[in-house]
Amino acid sequence: MSIAQTPDDGTLPTPDVAYRRRHAGVVARLSPAHNRSEIPLATATAPTLPTTGAPASTARRWRRYNAEGLEAGKRSTRTLLWILLAAAMVLYAFPFLYLLFTSFKTPIDTIAVPPTILPREWTLENYTNALGRSGVLASFINSTQTAVISTVLSLVLAVPAAYGITRYKTPSGRVFIMAALVTRMVPPVAIGIPLASMMATAGLADTPIALSIAHATISLPLSIWLMSSFFEAVPQDLEEAATVDGCSRLGALWRVVIPVVSGGIAVTAIFAFLASWNEFLFALLMTAIRSQTTPVVIANFQTQFGLDWGSMTALAAVYSIPVILLTLLLQRKIVAGMTLGAVKG
Repeated sequence: MSIAQTPDDGTLPTPDVAYRRRHAGVVARLSPAHNRSEIPLATATAPTLPTTGAPASTARRWRRYNAEGLEAGKRSTRTLLWILLAAAMVLYAFPFLYLLFTSFKTPIDTIAVPPTILPREWTLENYTNALGRSGVLASFINSTQTAVISTVLSLVLAVPAAYGITRYKTPSGRVFIMAALVTRMVPPVAIGIPLASMMATAGLADTPIALSIAHATISLPLSIWLMSSFFEAVPQDLEEAATVDGCSRLGALWRVVIPVVSGGIAVTAIFAFLASWNEFLFALLMTAIRSQTTPVVIANFQTQFGLDWGSMTALAAVYSIPVILLTLLLQRKIVAGMTLGAVKG
């Protein structure tokens, strides 16, 4: 039978006897199954497979169990971290809180045995006595003047030194920064007397300038090291672009690099200011009356019965206010400086 003689009902033609015998059984089995009217279209194109819901539900239960476990683990870890943070804050803040509470105690409560944390009777007598003493206001002015001069001097010397070390990367620069760190390890008492003798020979004894130079020797090595790490985080492409626009290297440093590392400069300034603001040994060796700083004045609060703990703690609490305000004002700069270079690319 030819193709033209194919029936219109969709069935395959009956195999001709001319077909070989080995094909007869195959064609006979296929012929009834190829009736298009008996086979649905969907079944013929995409036969359905048997499915079971047990594995899918089990997988969902496992995913939900794992998610709940991870969330519980995160909550427990977060709780533990908050507990550790609260404990660290209590341990760190307890000395200052004890000092603050002592400043409101009466003279009898300050020397009571056993001591009490909270005052039995709150009073402002200690603040009145401390701030009313002669020389206290002048000591605040001297401390501020010395700290500002020391901070400016440290930054003026540390910024170009750190920039040269990080940009030129010479072996002598690496040796210099390591030597600066080594000098930071020298105890101040080892250089205090020679510095005092040098300042007296130069005619700068008992002056804020001499004390500022001495404080700069403490903060300068740390300032160089900090500024070097901040300059390392600034890509040199910025300076190259500024050079293409016509800036010199000094102009690129002033107009491009320094604004980028302003947060790092704020962090360095805070450390330099604190190093000078809280310093006691050099102030004791190099000052007498005219340029005494507040830490030396606090140490001289004595009476015929011993140390005046109430007035000392009151003046110490007042002396800590400028540092706290400075930290709050520069908080954003400090955070920006601490995270400078944390993300690159």
